Amino acid sequence: MKNTLFYTNLENHKEPVNEILSKTDLFQQIPDDWYIVVTDIKGSTTAVENGFSERVNLIATGSIIAALNIASKYVIDIPFFFGGDGATLLIPPILLPEIMEALTLHKENIQKEFDIYLRVGNISVSNVYKNNQELKIAKASINKLHTIPIVLGNGLHFAEKVIKSKDKILEKPNTKKTHLDLEGMECRWNKIAPPENSNEVVSLLVNVLSESKQASIFQEILEKTDKIYGSLSDRNPISVPKLKLNFNYQKIRTELKASNKKFGVINFLKVWITGVLGKYYYLPNSKGRKYLNELTQLSDILVIDGRINMVISGTAKQRQLLTEYLDDLEKNELIIYGIHVSNTSIMSCYVRNRNAKHIHFVDGGSSGYTRAAKVLKEKTHNRQLSI
Repeated sequence: MKNTLFYTNLENHKEPVNEILSKTDLFQQIPDDWYIVVTDIKGSTTAVENGFSERVNLIATGSIIAALNIASKYVIDIPFFFGGDGATLLIPPILLPEIMEALTLHKENIQKEFDIYLRVGNISVSNVYKNNQELKIAKASINKLHTIPIVLGNGLHFAEKVIKSKDKILEKPNTKKTHLDLEGMECRWNKIAPPENSNEVVSLLVNVLSESKQASIFQEILEKTDKIYGSLSDRNPISVPKLKLNFNYQKIRTELKASNKKFGVINFLKVWITGVLGKYYYLPNSKGRKYLNELTQLSDILVIDGRINMVISGTAKQRQLLTEYLDDLEKNELIIYGIHVSNTSIMSCYVRNRNAKHIHFVDGGSSGYTRAAKVLKEKTHNRQLSI
């Protein structure tokens, strides 16, 4: 039971993330009886280039929500990492059978509704350790409402490579025992323009080439980003004035199909009516306004899973300063990075209730993470050829 509640009971550190990274003794090794679960959309770049960015994000979000809804039944907290076109989760063994069965149902639903192939797989943490990969974690409170996991080591990305290479067909679950619960999954916001005084959204991925230097280089990069763009809240691409509800036919249809709900008149009207009422619910000085203010704090714009994943709003001048700094690190063979710039961000949501029990998965417009990952992959390939 102690291992089952490992992450639930992990100390929640209140210092800024860059300070936590300077104290590597705060990071604890993940129990070796835990599992890494990975979902990944095969051919996501093609889907994105064909204009299905929001669909790709929603499918990835669904894989996190399916797992979180199971974990919440057992009152167990689990770390999760949104990657735009997929997700990674760390889970105790007690949750593995149920989560894998639910994700297999999610995979089948996505294949049926959208003809999109979602890889789903898992690997034991002990297997990762046997392959000499590091995997340590700390918990950080980045504001009063939002806590994130921070992972050091290449263990999660090793697991992702193994699972992608196997790409095996999973056994069909016993549907009498298993239920795909995606309650709370929403995709109701229009593409979001940058906040006032910003005119672009940057999606950034950074790999550190030496595992032993991850913490110190991550710390330096975050400090430099703070210096150029300001704090996390200053560079948050999500702001209340720019949020606009979008309840067109196609968006509602996509949400219902991805949520494994029947696309019929009753379900369609339920979502549509919610949108109509939302225009009044979110008026200034209303209860809904509190939810919107919480939404900005609960936007998942910084992910550290052995790599830095950030969505940042700012100006072209600020980006130029950041890329000059990153280019210098790259030339000195300390990092490899991928970047994509767009003029909007996109958001998919998990809303258990509208009283601080929600989280919002943010990506750059046109699936910035997926496009940045393509750049990162090409750079990594070219570097391997030159070695």
